[in-house]
Amino acid sequence: MALKIKRNPLAAGVLSASLLFTSACGSDNGSGEKNSGSNGDQVVVDIFQGKVEIADQLKALTDQYTKEHPNVTFNLQTVGGGADGASALKAQFASGNAPDIFTIQGYQDAQTWKDKLEDLSDQPWIKDAYESSLKATTMDGKVYGQPVSLEGYGFAYNKALFKKAGITEPPKTFSELEEAAKKLKAAGITPFSIGYGEWWVLGNHGLNIPFAAQENPDEFIQGLNEGTAKIEGNEQFEQYLKLLDLTIKYGNKNSLTTDYNTQVTLFATGEAAMIQQGNWIQPMLDKITPNMEVGILPMPLSDDLAVADKLGVDVPSNWVVYNGAPEADKKAAKDFLNWMVTSEEGKKALVEEFKYIPAFKTIEAKGIGPLGEELVKYSKEGKTFSWQFMKYPDGAGQEFGATLQKYVDGQVSKEEALKALDGSWAKLKK
Repeated sequence: MALKIKRNPLAAGVLSASLLFTSACGSDNGSGEKNSGSNGDQVVVDIFQGKVEIADQLKALTDQYTKEHPNVTFNLQTVGGGADGASALKAQFASGNAPDIFTIQGYQDAQTWKDKLEDLSDQPWIKDAYESSLKATTMDGKVYGQPVSLEGYGFAYNKALFKKAGITEPPKTFSELEEAAKKLKAAGITPFSIGYGEWWVLGNHGLNIPFAAQENPDEFIQGLNEGTAKIEGNEQFEQYLKLLDLTIKYGNKNSLTTDYNTQVTLFATGEAAMIQQGNWIQPMLDKITPNMEVGILPMPLSDDLAVADKLGVDVPSNWVVYNGAPEADKKAAKDFLNWMVTSEEGKKALVEEFKYIPAFKTIEAKGIGPLGEELVKYSKEGKTFSWQFMKYPDGAGQEFGATLQKYVDGQVSKEEALKALDGSWAKLKK
C-alpha cells in the first residue's frame, strides 16, 4: 500500500505508523530552495518514504552506500502503515523541511507533485526498467520517478490452516471462497484477518477491485469525471460490498479498531487463515513466523473465472527527487537511486531483503518469497489487473475509506454508501 504503496520486518508487535528513523531535514530558505544540511564535501540526503515493512532494510542499504561513499550520509523518515503518509509529506514541504528523496504514487499523484519533481529522464537506470513501469510517472514525455518495485495483492492464505480445514483446492470464485470460509469456521479457525481500521485497505485496495472489473476502467473513470457514469447501481460495486460482507461475517471481531500491524500479526501467528494484503507483508511474515507456508488468492466478485481469477499487480510507488534541493544533494540522491538498482549490493538487497518483485529487467526475481513468486506466476499467465486507485481525485481514497468504514459499522446502507462514493468523486474531481 502497500498502497499504497505505505507500510519492515518488525517484531511481532510491529511498530505502527510512527517515524521509525527521524532526523532534522534541511530547511527552506524562504525562496522555495532547500538549504543543504551538508558541510564542505559532506552531503546529507534526507529520505521520506512510506513503507514501514522495509525501513530496517533501507537503513542497512543506505549504511552500505555510506561505506562505499563516506562523504554521503542519510536521514531516513518512514511514515506509513496506519498513518497518512501523503498528508505527512505535504506537511514536510509546508514546514520547509522538504526531503531530497521521497516516494509518490503515479498518475494523479504524479500530477499533484509535478512542480516539485526533478526530471530523471537522463538517468542510467531508465534503459533497464520495464517500459510499462515508467508509465505512471511519465508526463510530457519526461520520466520523473524511479519505480520502487512491482507489487500485487489479494487474499494471502495460510496453507497449513487450509489443509487442516480440509480445503484441497484454493478458491478462485466467490462461491468457492464462501465455501472455504465455512469450512475454516467449522474447523474452529477464523477465516479472515481484517484490519478495517485502515482507510486504505478499504478505500484503495478494496475499491480498486470493482474499478478494475469495469469493462473499460479508463472510460468509466472518465465518465465519473464527466458526470455520465455512476458508482451507485453499478453491478461490480454492489458485488464488492457483498465480498466485504463475507469478510465481516467470517472475520475477526473489532475490525474497525484493528490496525495494519495487528491485522498482519493475527495472520502471521496463525490466528486467522486469510488476509487482504500483498507481497509487501512477506518481510513481516519472515520475521514473525519464518518459513510460513503461504499463497495468495484473488478477491473474486463473482463466479466468472475469466474475471474473478486475477490479482492486482502494479507499481505501488516511485522514488522521486526534489527539484528544489541543493545541487550537491540532488547529485547524491540520483547517484544513490542509480546505485540501488544497478550495484550487486543494491540488487541483492531489493530481492532478498526487501522481498521486492523487481521493476527492472536487469534484476532477477530470486529470493522474493512465496507471495512474490505467486504474483510472478499470475503475471506470466496474464491474470492481473492494474491499480485504478492511483487515478482517483486527490483525497478520494481517504473519503472512500471513511465511507466504507461507516458501512462496516452499520451506520449507512449499501445504497447510501455507494451514493456517498459518487458524492466524494463529484466533490473532489478537478
